[in-house]
Amino acid sequence: MKKNFLNYVLATATAGTMLISCNSAETTTEENKDSIAAGAMTEQPMTATEEGVMVGGAKMVASKNIVENAAGSADHTTLVAAVTAAGLGETLSGAGPFTVFAPTNAAFDKLPAGTVEGLLKAEKKADLTKVLTFHVVPGAVKAADLTDGQKIKTVQGQELTVSIKDGVVKIDGATVTTADVISSNGVTHVIDAVLLPK
Repeated sequence: MKKNFLNYVLATATAGTMLISCNSAETTTEENKDSIAAGAMTEQPMTATEEGVMVGGAKMVASKNIVENAAGSADHTTLVAAVTAAGLGETLSGAGPFTVFAPTNAAFDKLPAGTVEGLLKAEKKADLTKVLTFHVVPGAVKAADLTDGQKIKTVQGQELTVSIKDGVVKIDGATVTTADVISSNGVTHVIDAVLLPK
């Protein structure tokens, strides 16, 4: 008898749940459906409480890759546009690990007038790729790994020189303004100047 009673309770609860679900489904508007769909696509339970570094008004978190983090920064729209134009987005979203020295929009603005626009042209893709890969080093190199006078080889092939004086880290003369932005596939250091290969 106890078993029959439990089965009855379960059956009643299941039927009630189905009835409520059906009623909810009938009253869902197109706007609600869009909201629900958007919520499902953007839901990332760990990101809300995940630790990270603020860059360009956005929190850079370790659960996102380098490109995803950079895309969220209002200070790196030029860099993201350049990476896209060079077709390097997929590469820098890969497993890595990579270390990226990421110039800000203000850093790109310091270049002579027309330089950025010129590099973003389709026929200049090879030159743009050369400049961008000069900002990328294989492996995850954190600030603590850098030493004064150190030479680090870039993906482009040439070397960058590290300078550390009074706690200020410079990479080929560009000052590191935010260090150790950790992503799922490496680390980014924000710099205040664009590095140009010889």
